[in-house]
Parts: sequence; structure tokens; C-alpha cells
Amino acid sequence: MAFEVSAEAYRKFMGRFSERLAVQFATFAGVSPGMRALDVGCGPGALTAELVRRLGAESVDAADPSEPFVAAMKESFPGVGVQLASAEELPFADAEYDVVLAQLVVQFIPNPASGLREMARVTRPGGVVAACVWDAAGGTGPLATFYEAAHEVVPDAVDESDRPGTGEGQLAELALQAGLHDIVSDRLVVVLRFETFADWWDPFTLGVGPPGDIVARLGAADVKRLRDRCERLLPPAPFEVSGCAWAVRARA
Repeated sequence: MAFEVSAEAYRKFMGRFSERLAVQFATFAGVSPGMRALDVGCGPGALTAELVRRLGAESVDAADPSEPFVAAMKESFPGVGVQLASAEELPFADAEYDVVLAQLVVQFIPNPASGLREMARVTRPGGVVAACVWDAAGGTGPLATFYEAAHEVVPDAVDESDRPGTGEGQLAELALQAGLHDIVSDRLVVVLRFETFADWWDPFTLGVGPPGDIVARLGAADVKRLRDRCERLLPPAPFEVSGCAWAVRARA
């Protein structure tokens, strides 16, 4: 999976959506002053920034398995405790946090129920474990247009619709498997405006995530076919793209 990329590449690709999602997700999780929070799979810090805004850097820790992201995080958030770690092996003590969050991460964890269980371990009894994932299975995530075009140009292209948590009710089922309780689900929606088609397309060429993998293995002619098909599927610029995410919060 192509996440060993620069933080700037990720920001241009998904950060534009995840920064807006972070505001809604933190509210959904009930993040409020006085809490101590952990951002699991923090990436370059879209959610971390929102947690710091609400709680202060001294009350926020973060973890990610990507070395470039961790390096960027330490530079961007010097007051936050950032660790190189996967969701399934968090280097934090039991019951250390009031709220532990994973934004756009669960679908990439090899054993997502195990990852949520590990998140619960570091959450105090009665504290909140929360996760959100784009609605790839329902086709309303922000990458839906790209994948529609990709399947036409590359029939065997692998999208994210089969990944865990990307369909309605799946995150709640994973939370149940992880032993969490008082499970609440919701659907979060963000909208982003693009002034030109290039603003939308260019980040797909930066090698980030599953779309980056698809573009990287195409020859120049097929990349052009994919780009042209995407442009035909989208409205004339300027246009807006919405992204829907499933979210779940539960008690440890």
C-alpha cells in the first residue's frame, strides 16, 4: 500500500478532505476540553491538528506506521507525543486516554477488530473509542468518480469497496467483535470545491494510497484515458465533490 510517501503528497491527495472530516469526527467522538486523546494512524496530522486545537498539544499523542508521516508529525506538532507504531501494537500504557480515535485507518488494518481491541486497551474504562471510514462500498466516498473511471480503463483495478468498515453497519460490527459497548453509528459528509479539473486530478498522480497504485502501474496512454474519462464524469469546473464516511463510537 502506497503510504510511504511525503506528508505533502498525502495532504494534496486526501488531506483536503480529511481536514474537513476531522472537525465533524472529533465532534461526533465527543472530544472536549480536559480530555487526553490518542490519534491512531495519524498520517500527516489532519485529525491531530483538530485534537490539538480542542485539547492542547500536551493532551494529545499520535501513532502511525509510516516513517515519513511520523517525521512530518514531529516537525509540525513538536508538543505532541508521536510514535512509529501500528494500530495493532500501540506503545502506550493501559487505560491511558479518555478518547482514542482512528480516522480513515480501520480499512487498512490487517486485523481491524484486533486494532480496535488494542485501541480499547489504551482507553480508560468508560472512555471512547471512535473510528470513521469513507463509504467506498456504497459508492459515496470522495474517490467514487476515480474508481468508476478506473474500472472502465483497467477492469481488474482493485478499489476499496471490499475493505472492512467501508459499508453501512460494518464498523459497528467490528466494534462489537472488539468487545466494545454502547455502540453508536453515524454518517458524516464533507464537501470540497475545485476551481479546475487539474486541481482534482493532479493529486492522483502523486502515488498515494490505492489510487496511486493504480495510476503508477499504467502506461502513459492509459493514464491519459483514465484522466479523460474522469474529466467526462465530473461536472464542468468549478465543481464540488462530496465525500461520505461511516463513523462509529463506543465505550471501552
